Amino acid sequence: MIIDAHAHVFPDHIASRVLATRPAGLSPQHDGTLAGLRRTMDEASVDLAMCLAVATLPGHVQRSNEFIGSVDRQRFIPFGTVHPDLPVAENLASLRENGIRGVKLHPLFQQLSLADPRVIELVAALAEDGIVMITHAGAGADGDANERGAPRHLRALLDRLPGLRLIACHFGGYHRLDEAAEYVVGSAAYLETSWPPTLAELDAERVRSMIRRHGADRVVFGTDWPMTDQAAELAAIRALGLTAEEERVILGGNLAALLGLDAGGGG
Repeated sequence: MIIDAHAHVFPDHIASRVLATRPAGLSPQHDGTLAGLRRTMDEASVDLAMCLAVATLPGHVQRSNEFIGSVDRQRFIPFGTVHPDLPVAENLASLRENGIRGVKLHPLFQQLSLADPRVIELVAALAEDGIVMITHAGAGADGDANERGAPRHLRALLDRLPGLRLIACHFGGYHRLDEAAEYVVGSAAYLETSWPPTLAELDAERVRSMIRRHGADRVVFGTDWPMTDQAAELAAIRALGLTAEEERVILGGNLAALLGLDAGGGG
């Protein structure tokens, strides 16, 4: 089973507009729609994809969760959104109402810091409710964004909340791999492999070393679709020189176990 842990999807009528606001220097390779994701999954033989919602404003949380909660769960795994400007109870209620058991946090687009006491309180409530969290980690568009998603804040969050099941995007530090290696590699996080515009830009020996130091049993495949192409990112994983067993667990086995999926499909 191959599972993509990191795909952003949007309602058809706003997908092109949302993608036009992506950070400078990154160009979408696909259209950001559910139909587009299904097509690239079929082409790349990806079985399942985590579909991530990100509400940039508190007023968008409920609508975003209604959309992401409506996806076809035979192929898509909904990961909803929360916002620290909403009460914790309201965030949790929105997830429950839409049958969502995972959440995406995004320090860049949501303007939230992983060190903010409100975020820590919210994440603690998510962990207590058994919700899996995935978060952007590392660099953003400017110094403030870099600080909000700093790898050291991610490590502090993990140390503070030992029951938290957390997936750290971009190996725990987008464009900040030295800091990720210091603070996140070897932690309780699951490392996710996306590196837009492509993982192939990174030195294969360095990536392989990070994976083995952290433990291949706590690394999951992700693409950051639609900013990258799934087939190309699968090829990049297979070019790292990992063992067949390491590839198997990274490409789907680890995430299936984390999310409680059976080997034959969605959960």
